[in-house]
Amino acid sequence: MTKRFALVLGASGEIGQSICRNLAEAGWSMYLHYASNRASVETLITELNASYPEQEFIVIQADMSNPDCIEKITDSVFTLQSVVFAQGHSLYKALEDTSIEDIRLLFQVHVEHPMALLGNLNRKLRKQTSSSVVFVGSIWGDTGASYEVAYSAAKGAQHAFVKAYAKEVALQRIRVNVVAPGFIDTKMNAYIEEEARQLIMEEIPAGILGSTQNIADAVVFLTSEKASYITGQIIRVNGGWYI
Repeated sequence: MTKRFALVLGASGEIGQSICRNLAEAGWSMYLHYASNRASVETLITELNASYPEQEFIVIQADMSNPDCIEKITDSVFTLQSVVFAQGHSLYKALEDTSIEDIRLLFQVHVEHPMALLGNLNRKLRKQTSSSVVFVGSIWGDTGASYEVAYSAAKGAQHAFVKAYAKEVALQRIRVNVVAPGFIDTKMNAYIEEEARQLIMEEIPAGILGSTQNIADAVVFLTSEKASYITGQIIRVNGGWYI
């Protein structure tokens, strides 16, 4: 059986790790990218190698804020059928306290370098009879958040790119979608105080916070042939918080 390879950007993060576990369970071999947390990825690969010895798991280190990441990742990837962008960071600041460097970094990591990377990887993806690209976006890319204006803008640009790119590559049998999480209980959201969390939960119709597994389930679905007629979509995983 021919191996299917997925490239997961941000495999060291909590959402990235959940995605990798789900993809491995679905039979995917993977390129696991990380920027600085090598220990996290090595622990994950040890786990995946033990559980799925017939599949391949390859580590790629590259800083997505550095333009060199584009060629570095491209040169490390051979056969490829799916790309998942789960890398990135948020920024909680009033706009008047946000520097041009803050804004530039967000757009480099979430928009500019992923776009350029996909430009390089496109020819590898179109060699397949069917392939997919999935971005982990954000609820704030749809509706925006005060004190996360720059982050919301970057995620909004990411969502817009996906819609346009999906049209460009549809005839090449490449599907491009976004999974847009709502409030997911991760370390990235640890700065939110308990009182604020309770207020947020009261706004979520489902009455609970999301998990990384919720996001991973949606991502893996979009990489599967069950999603063969879905492209250019923003799949909101938010418990009804924003519809």
